[in-house]
Amino acid sequence: MTQYALVLITAAIVSFVLSMVLWLVGKRFRVHREIRDRDVHTLPTPRLGGVAIFAALLIATAVATQITWFDEVFAEPATVWALLGAAAIVVAIGFVDDVFELDWVTKLAGQILAAGLVAWQGVQIVSLPVAGLTLFSPTLSLALTVLAIVLVMNAVNFIDGLDGLVAGVTLIASGVFFIYAFLLATGEVDAPYFNYASLFTAILLGAMLGFLPANWHPAKLFLGDSGSMLVGLIMATTAISVTGQIDPAQVSPSQLLPAFIPVLLPLVVLVVPLLDFTLAVLRRLRRGMSPFEADRKHLHHRLLDMGHTHMQAVLILYAWTAVMAIGTLMFLFVQWYVAVAIIMLGLIGSTVVTLSPDNRVADDPLAVPPKTPEEVS
Repeated sequence: MTQYALVLITAAIVSFVLSMVLWLVGKRFRVHREIRDRDVHTLPTPRLGGVAIFAALLIATAVATQITWFDEVFAEPATVWALLGAAAIVVAIGFVDDVFELDWVTKLAGQILAAGLVAWQGVQIVSLPVAGLTLFSPTLSLALTVLAIVLVMNAVNFIDGLDGLVAGVTLIASGVFFIYAFLLATGEVDAPYFNYASLFTAILLGAMLGFLPANWHPAKLFLGDSGSMLVGLIMATTAISVTGQIDPAQVSPSQLLPAFIPVLLPLVVLVVPLLDFTLAVLRRLRRGMSPFEADRKHLHHRLLDMGHTHMQAVLILYAWTAVMAIGTLMFLFVQWYVAVAIIMLGLIGSTVVTLSPDNRVADDPLAVPPKTPEEVS
């Protein structure tokens, strides 16, 4: 665990220091876009957080190369270089979009290129541990992997609309996934791809911990498309490196790892972004819009329109993520009916809070009142 703590702390320090520097630089040189109708914030804010996360990824990875614990990860450097190369692609495209605003076709092409690089170099969905080991053809494996990575990148990007939302959701989801991957990496079915997932999840956790102070409400710095796509890329790649490789036949009962956990956990830790993404695509297609054409109907917008304050909306989405992720992880440690009970109680509590805004938005000096239909249109 000490090895993971070292790379996590390294990523956190780099991310925090660079976030503060980028905030001052962005503020000094006005590196920001104009506020749009669908935006919740009222003050122009630099969207340079992705640069800080990317720098943390590079430096923490360099530190990890010097730690013998991770020798297995770097024994096949192609997968590492593929992730770093894909990260560079999405950060570059996202940075240009954050400053000048690109069309969605260009951004999608960049996402496919980045996902294709990761899949081409070996991080692929080659199997799904459901009812035994199911193998895919190379072509299908490549296509499924690219689709999954692009889906997660866009899902994370879609929920990036409130201060601290993506950072907090990532910390909760990746924290739970790290525990799972760490158990595999140190268990009886130890394999390089488990260490790979643990390492880069730890780096992501550190990077988001360092970034969160600058992004907490009211935010000084935003992730921007460069940051949200990078977060989605890392989360998708680490999940696929485990989910797409594990053979449940190798998992012994002593590990208490049910065969469905490798498939279920990556989905539940991303429950909020994936739900928001699905609803957004269906909503826009029904209206004859492009799935990537922005609107103001995301889950966080709806919470604000219900009367929740900015902070309340963020904490509610944290709660939904935590209930599903932690509840699913509980299957590893307690009887299945106890885990189900935990999830059900958490869902009931989250639902009650979600549907019961205190309607005191005006009492919060930092809150942003919901926009009327006339203001949105």
